[in-house]
Amino acid sequence: MLIWKNYHGKNNHKIKKMNSRISEDKISRVISKALSCEILKEDDTAAIFYDLSFLSERINELKKSFPASSLHTVAVKANPLTKILAHIKKLNLGCEAASLPELYLAVRAGFNKKKIVFDSPAKTIEEIKYVLKSGVHVNADSISELELINGLLKKNSTSSTLGIRINPQVGTGNISATSLAGEYSKFGVPLKEFRNELTNAFIKFDWLRGVHLHIGSQGCPLELLLNGVETVYNFAVEVNEKLKTYNKKTISIFDIGGGLPVSYHKNETRFSVDEYSQELKRRFPGLFNGDLKLITEFGRYLFANSCWTLSRVEHVKKYSAVNTVVTHVGADLMLRRTYDPEVWHHEFSLCDKFGNIKIGSDLSRYSIAGPLCFGGDLLANSIELPNIEKGDYIIIHDTGAYTLSMWSRYNSRQIPKVIGYFNDGKKFEIIKQRESLNKIWNFWS
Repeated sequence: MLIWKNYHGKNNHKIKKMNSRISEDKISRVISKALSCEILKEDDTAAIFYDLSFLSERINELKKSFPASSLHTVAVKANPLTKILAHIKKLNLGCEAASLPELYLAVRAGFNKKKIVFDSPAKTIEEIKYVLKSGVHVNADSISELELINGLLKKNSTSSTLGIRINPQVGTGNISATSLAGEYSKFGVPLKEFRNELTNAFIKFDWLRGVHLHIGSQGCPLELLLNGVETVYNFAVEVNEKLKTYNKKTISIFDIGGGLPVSYHKNETRFSVDEYSQELKRRFPGLFNGDLKLITEFGRYLFANSCWTLSRVEHVKKYSAVNTVVTHVGADLMLRRTYDPEVWHHEFSLCDKFGNIKIGSDLSRYSIAGPLCFGGDLLANSIELPNIEKGDYIIIHDTGAYTLSMWSRYNSRQIPKVIGYFNDGKKFEIIKQRESLNKIWNFWS
C-alpha cells in the first residue's frame, strides 16, 4: 500500500559527494599510452576518449542506491554509440528511447525488450502499433494519446506496460531550455489543469498502470527534483485510493526519469545518486518497499564525466589584441558550449604532443577556435593557459553526454575517432573509427 509521509525534520544523514571528473594526471597517462601504442595516430586530429571503468563505477553506484527490483535505463539521446550501449547492456541496464531510431538502436544492440522504455513525445500510429507489438514499456505523452492507444488495444492485445507522463509544474531550474516542469512544458500532461482528467483516465483504462515524470537535465537543484517526485507521488496515492473504491488495479509503476546534475567545474562537487536515493527513500518510502516498480532514466549523470575530448592545435595566431588557437573541434561537437557558453561550461587543459600536461605561471590569454566557417565557432574566449604551440593538444573535460549525439554536419567535418579505455589505459578499445570521406559522401547522397 502506498503511504505518503511529509517529513520536515532536519536532514541528519551524511552526504556522499561523488567523484566529479577524471584528473589531468590520469588523462595525461592515457594520452601517452594511446600515442605510444598508436591507437591515436597522426591523422587523428581530434579524438573522444571514454573511461569505461569510470562509467562502470557510476552505473554500479546507481544500482546499489536503489532497490534491486528497479529498472535502470540509460537515455539513448545522451549517447547513442552502439558499443557504449553494448557495454551498458553487460552491466544489466536497460534503455530509454525517445524516438523510433533510438528504439531501433536499443533493440539491435540486444537489449531485452522488457528493459526498454519508449518515451517519444511525437508517436505516430504506426510507431504505437509497433511498440505495443514489441512489448516495451510505453509512456504516453497526452490524454489524446491514451485514447489512441485504447482504440488500438480494443483490436490487439499487448504485453507492454503503459504509463502517462505528467508535468508536476513545480518550477524550473537555472537553464530554461532543459527545464521541463514549469507551468508550461511541451512534454506531458500538466497536473494542475488536468488532475481530474488524469484521475478519470486511470479509472477508465484498466491497462494504464504507470506514472512518469522528468523535471529536466542539468540546472535543476536537488530539492526541485524531489518536489517533482513528491507532487506525482501524492497524485498516485490519491488515484490508488479511488481505484480501490472501484475495485480496479492500482498504479504499480513509478518512473522518476533522470536529470541528476553533474559537475563541469574543476573544484565543484555535486550530490551523488546515493544521496538522491536516500532522500527519496526518507520522504517517499513507498518507492522502496516493493509497492511500486521503480524506473530511472539517467543519461547525463552516467555519461558526462566519464569522457574527455582531445583536439590538436593546428595553428597559433598571435595578434596584439588576442591570441587565437585553431583546433579541430568546435560547434560540430560542442554545440551547446559554442552557442551558449555562459550556461554550458567546460574546463580546458593543455598538453604537449607527447601527452605531458603543460603547467606553469607563465600564462597567456587565448581564444580557442573551432574549424567551422562562422565567427561564433569558439570553444573559449580569452582564457588563461600556458604557452601553446602547434602540435599541442587542447583537452576538453566532461564531454560524454549531449555532445557527439548532437553532432552538427556543418562544413561536413568528419566525426572524430572514439576510443574507450579501462584502468587508466591498460586496455584500449575502438568505439568508433574516424569517419571516412566516403561516409560523408554517402550521408549527403
